[in-house]
Amino acid sequence: MNTSEVELAIGGMTCASCSARIEKKLNRIDGVTASVNLATEKAKVAYGDGVEVGQLVATVEKLGYSAHEIVPPAPDAGPGDDTSVRPVTTDLTEADRLLQRLLVSAALALPVVVLAMVPSLQFEYWQWLSLTLAAPVVVWGGLPFHKAALTNARHGAATMDTLVSLGTLAAFGWSVWALFFGTAGEPGMRHGFEFTIARGDSSSALYLEVAAGVVTFILLGRYLEARSKRKAGAALRALLELGAKDVSVLGPDGAETRIPVGRLAVGDRFVVRPGETVATDGTVIEGASAVDVSMLTGESVPADVTVGDAVTGATVNAGGRLVVEATRVGADTQLARMARLVEDAQSGKAEVQRLADRVAAVFVPVVIALAVATLGFWLGNGVGSAAAFTAAVAVLIIACPCALGLATPTALLVGTGRGAQLGILIKGPEVLESTRRVDTVVLDKTGTVTTGRMALQDVYAADGTDEKELLRLAGALEHASEHPVARAVAAGAARRLGLDAGALPAPVDFANVPGNGVRGTVDGHVVLAGSERLLTDAHITGLDELAAAKKRAEAAGRTAVLVAWDGAARGLLTVADTVKDTSAEAVRRLRELGLRPVLLTGDNRAVAETVAQAVGIPPDAVYAEVLPCDKADVVRRLQDEGRVVAMVGDGVNDAAALATADLGLAMGTGTDAAIEAGDLTLVRGDLRVAADAIRLARRTLATIKGNLCWAFGYNVAALPLAAAGLLNPMIAGAAMAFSSVFVVTNSLRLRSFT
Repeated sequence: MNTSEVELAIGGMTCASCSARIEKKLNRIDGVTASVNLATEKAKVAYGDGVEVGQLVATVEKLGYSAHEIVPPAPDAGPGDDTSVRPVTTDLTEADRLLQRLLVSAALALPVVVLAMVPSLQFEYWQWLSLTLAAPVVVWGGLPFHKAALTNARHGAATMDTLVSLGTLAAFGWSVWALFFGTAGEPGMRHGFEFTIARGDSSSALYLEVAAGVVTFILLGRYLEARSKRKAGAALRALLELGAKDVSVLGPDGAETRIPVGRLAVGDRFVVRPGETVATDGTVIEGASAVDVSMLTGESVPADVTVGDAVTGATVNAGGRLVVEATRVGADTQLARMARLVEDAQSGKAEVQRLADRVAAVFVPVVIALAVATLGFWLGNGVGSAAAFTAAVAVLIIACPCALGLATPTALLVGTGRGAQLGILIKGPEVLESTRRVDTVVLDKTGTVTTGRMALQDVYAADGTDEKELLRLAGALEHASEHPVARAVAAGAARRLGLDAGALPAPVDFANVPGNGVRGTVDGHVVLAGSERLLTDAHITGLDELAAAKKRAEAAGRTAVLVAWDGAARGLLTVADTVKDTSAEAVRRLRELGLRPVLLTGDNRAVAETVAQAVGIPPDAVYAEVLPCDKADVVRRLQDEGRVVAMVGDGVNDAAALATADLGLAMGTGTDAAIEAGDLTLVRGDLRVAADAIRLARRTLATIKGNLCWAFGYNVAALPLAAAGLLNPMIAGAAMAFSSVFVVTNSLRLRSFT
């Protein structure tokens, strides 16, 4: 069966039971697998042949909620135009509407509560004033709850809104009956604010302060929740808004034309002036500058770029004028891909949240049954209808399960958003569980622990040879070659001489000797640079003098480049991949997290052990001379030993090992294959971010568990108190609203993660 995927924006959800009911209904359709997220207000649906998107939308709408398909962006959309990854969290307009309703309700409810609590303020017919003030709060202020409850009732369902609506209308209705048909409306009738079942039965009992107070408290909770949810998604929105809106494109005649970034095509050349945002991913073809990449990678130090270097869309040119050729546009850019990864993670569910959803799906009907049982119990025990009613209403109101639905998604929203700001992309909530269990981290050497670029290390000049002359002639000859070793020699020689590589003299009669080196004439000297065999075949003299230096270089795992001119050996240059400055600190941080670092490389053991020693990895944790196809076998071998393995890599040859590991961390500076295989993507090539990623993932998981513990614990503790008549319904409403606000604000603490 062919499978397609669609994302639906869902409107009208208010609690975990709403999202659970929609998810359950969608999953009942043959060939459909759905996951509904309360915080992002989205459903991710995979469906097979014979199912249409319209059918999915209709299914949701039949339940009383709104739904529409989120259409992916056009291929030529700009980096910030990817509407498929925009979170559908409560917007400011909705928050403003809630605030307006809250302020009016609070202004009317406050006198009602004060009059009920302070008998000395009660005057003749005060209760009728309370009714006048409470009525608009219950009817208009609570209208969103009543409408949602009615809609769900039409579909045979009950949600948090059902509990709120039943509780407040019951309290208000009882009070109206007591005023019109009981004795509560008589002049001089006193009414006190009481908390316990000892209140007793009385036809004068009023609950106007309960009805008005609960509505106000829950509106306050909804408003704070709306604001907090918006803050939770702020990082992703900021990421999406980084892209440039327009760009100066160079025409064939060199003239600049300002166009919307959505019209930019691969191959177009555009200008980036100092202070401007790079419009899209590309390659610098003219100019040199420093580029601020902090908004994408979290790296505070600007990156120097020049001709041939890649630049990423949404970064900021902090220096000189650049001309860039576009290599990726629209939904293919790194910014758009990052946003999609973050959104996918935020839309998923951890296993602990799925348990909460299953509980929430049956929670509301159980609570209604418990409220009825509470009412019957107290009536049967002769405490009176007013006292029994008080306890039943408290049960209805205290048990709203919205905190359960917000526990996981809000933590994911904040945690993944903060990760994106720091250059850490978490693919999904299931990754969080893996980070908790990992005890071993396998580090690929080249490009992960080391820079992956060869660099000139040591210079040995033979007796009678000037070191600067050795560097000048060797650098000039190697500058004509594209081999990585040659480029390292040329760049290193120019740097040590204080010259630009292009200022070195140009060789003539240049020739490449495959596998051995290069030869050519520089300033009238016939120069050779390369292996010992190259020089031996050319009958070069004086090689014995360099034998000891060559042996030491090879023992240290470095590549030796012998240099000769005019028939005699003149010196030796060593070249090696360099360890990143941050790798030793990264290994230390990984150890502090309780992880055992292991080095994995295809290089020879001498090179591997030299690198391992430099970063603090013992020789017994080094796997050297491993073929690319065998890297996954090393990971499996460690797993067979009972270890839970994380793998950090960046190349195509790391993809299988990344996929095999219990947790794959792909360096974002690496290949697409590695990034696709990883569970966590580290946008910048700094190994320290691997430790930060694991810390952030563990912190996010701990926050989720803390939220769920609170949400479950709150209900477990509060329901018996309410059923026992030890909670006034208004206090219960305040506690319920606080529960939701607590889990959201607890999640927001992840924003300060560093």
